[in-house]
Formats: sequence, C-alpha cells, structure tokens
Amino acid sequence: MSRWPLPEPMQLALDQARAGESAGEVPIGAVIVKDGAVIAAAHNAPRGLHDPTAHAEVLAIRQAAAILGSERLDGCDLWVTLEPCAMCAGAIAHARIGRLYYAAPDPKGGAVEHGARVFEHEQSLHKPQVYSGMGEDEAGEMLRAFFRARR
Repeated sequence: MSRWPLPEPMQLALDQARAGESAGEVPIGAVIVKDGAVIAAAHNAPRGLHDPTAHAEVLAIRQAAAILGSERLDGCDLWVTLEPCAMCAGAIAHARIGRLYYAAPDPKGGAVEHGARVFEHEQSLHKPQVYSGMGEDEAGEMLRAFFRARR
C-alpha cells in the first residue's frame, strides 16, 4: 500500500482495473478528468469486446471524446494504472491529453519511459506532462497476482 493516500482519480483507475480483472481481463484501468470532474472511466476489454485496441486508455479516450463532442481532449488529464503502450501513447498524443499520470512502469510493453518512448520523438504530435509512480505498488501487485494465477 502507498504511504500517502492516492488521489481520487488513481483510486478510481485502480477500481476500474479490479473490475477488468473480475471480467477476466488484464487488470488495467483508466480515468479521464476535466476541470476536476471524472468524465470517463474504463478498464481493459480486448477479450470481452474481441478488439485488440480495447485498452483501458483507448476506451476512456473514446468515452471522453464522445462526451465532449470533440476528438481533442484539451485540458483533460488521463490517470492509468500501467505505463501506456505505443498504441495508447499514440492515442494520447492524438487526443492532446494535457497530463498523463500512470502508476506502474512497464519495462516490457510500455512506451513512455520504456521501449519506443513515443513522446520523445520529434514526430510526436503532442507531448503531455507525464507523472509516474502514484499507486505503483497497488497496480504492480494486482498485475503480478493476475499473471501468477495464470501460470
């Protein structure tokens, strides 16, 4: 557990991850906040939706875009339990998310501080402010336990 209380959006993202796990999905959750209010929340759902793009971040971005009536999510913050992959980092850049908060790093599949480092490329259309580590212990343990149970 964290030494400090987690911000509410990260707590909600962890709740989404738990809901995904209950549905048999990899436990990753995402929440989008605009002007202090949660406007979208999702968990991974590639298996349930038979859609390889149904990552928590992409589903939350789709919800937020529909709610705001715009493909640009200016002024929005994305809170997610795991470092985004290259696909999700690309979606974050295209959506113009202002701030990205993620809990656990993903040395194998992450693309923010690992792997492709999408936002560091000159070709990246947009670079959000990135904050990592809040909720890392909880998110990391949830993922480790999920995969341990399947081995």
